[in-house]
Amino acid sequence: MKKLVEVTEVDGEGLESFLGQNITIYCLNYIYTGELEGVNDKFIKLKNPKIVYETGDHNSDSWGTAEPLKNSLYIMIQSIESFYDAGKK
Repeated sequence: MKKLVEVTEVDGEGLESFLGQNITIYCLNYIYTGELEGVNDKFIKLKNPKIVYETGDHNSDSWGTAEPLKNSLYIMIQSIESFYDAGKK
């Protein structure tokens, strides 16, 4: 038997709530970090992005190894597994 579930969309929740802030994105293959500059239904855009190769201690305010990329980075939403406020990282 199927259960009916009511879904309520809340403005300013999810990725949109992090616009203008530094976030970390865990994707299917890589971890990215940078300032969230844009969000639409297919992509997000990171300003001053870095690709994280080694996280180091997750309680630390810095990455083990994170390489800056030359330009803004677009990430497909369908490849995102999780995201969070990166704070000072």
